[in-house]
Amino acid sequence: MTNRELAAAILRKFGGAGNITSYEHCMTRLRVKVADESLVEKATMKDIDGVIGFVEDDTYQVILGPGKVNKVTEEFGKLVAEDGGDIDLKARAADRKAELKKKNSTPVKLLLRRIANIFIPLIPALIASGLITGFTKFFVQAGWLNGESDLVMMLSVIGSGLFAYLGILVGVNAAKEFGGSPALGGLAGILIINPAIGDIALFGENLLPGRGGLIGVLIAAVFMAFVEKNVRKIMPQAIDIIFTPTIALLVTGLLTYTVFMPVGGFISDIITKGLLSLIEVGGIGAGFVLGATFLPLVVTGLHQGLTPVHLELINSIGDDPLLPILAMGGAGQVGAAFAIFFKTKKAKLKRAIGGSLPAGILGIGEPLIFGVTLPLGRPFLTACLGAGFGGAFQAHFDVATFAIGVSGVPLIFLVNAGEILYYVLGLLIAYLAGFLLTYAFGFKDEMASEFE
Repeated sequence: MTNRELAAAILRKFGGAGNITSYEHCMTRLRVKVADESLVEKATMKDIDGVIGFVEDDTYQVILGPGKVNKVTEEFGKLVAEDGGDIDLKARAADRKAELKKKNSTPVKLLLRRIANIFIPLIPALIASGLITGFTKFFVQAGWLNGESDLVMMLSVIGSGLFAYLGILVGVNAAKEFGGSPALGGLAGILIINPAIGDIALFGENLLPGRGGLIGVLIAAVFMAFVEKNVRKIMPQAIDIIFTPTIALLVTGLLTYTVFMPVGGFISDIITKGLLSLIEVGGIGAGFVLGATFLPLVVTGLHQGLTPVHLELINSIGDDPLLPILAMGGAGQVGAAFAIFFKTKKAKLKRAIGGSLPAGILGIGEPLIFGVTLPLGRPFLTACLGAGFGGAFQAHFDVATFAIGVSGVPLIFLVNAGEILYYVLGLLIAYLAGFLLTYAFGFKDEMASEFE
């Protein structure tokens, strides 16, 4: 199918343009909300050639794979616009919001989803910045570039700029998510990272720019959105544009320096010290459990809620020892996929694996999860166990990254210089363990009846 034909087939399964209330995409999934769920042909969505998997959650999620999803979503949007006429998708989405089903909507899951909505749009920028920084350091350490050259300085600035001002973007997205003005959300980030606050002394100590990190930014941005919305309810329309943002900024600014920064710093310390203690005290056992349980989080999409944790670790201690452990989830998946590929005699299954493996090796595991191991059942479990062995190895050798990005092979360039070999060995261990466990115990060809 062409991208347009694939988009049209998906749209038909959703009941046509008139049933679509909103849609968007992430790195691998087209996410769709509908007005009437009874019109959605859930059972046959995966039968469409080009659809890797289908997930039913607070939104319907069609797994298409990296790169492909961007193009199909563009065509999907064109078809919705053509068939839907002047339909106001935002208005329909708002009307539908109150009717969304409540299953799996526990407070914790809802919070994680909202956090994910704040950080998911930042992932392409985080990946790009991290890789540019990583490649630059690699070329300097290899002696291919002069560390004092203007080129290296430019590359370093290009790669590190996002991390210096990340709080502003997080504030903008947090304000959007909680119904505030994006510009005011950006100001919440500026309040915390502004170097000038170092000259302010409160309670006998000077404020520390950046104290509270992204946790503090989130608290300040959400509070500012809350103040803005409530002040706007009582503010006369004629003076709203002047006084509502002014009051929201003033109140939030004063509370940020007296309350939110200390509270954010306290929470940040608990998160970072707690995780570090868990890895240090639990050792290989903690690494095994963390590595083995990461893939189920990916299935639910809640793994995106961990992004601020990774960033806070880097902000607090300078690197992230959690990411290499969790990255083994994808490696176990790759090993399991290779085992199935060599063991199966079904051509359709081999094609599915062959199309998804390159993305898996490059750290995008969802095509393999939803297209291969999860539908087969047992291989998903053996992939998780294989990931656990890799996670145990990473934890034992204290491997950490200086930035965040996709897992798999690309993460090599983000690992601390003296730990790259250990990361590669852990990656190979997860590949091998996932392969051996799946080949020996996890897969029989009769499991793959749907790939006939």
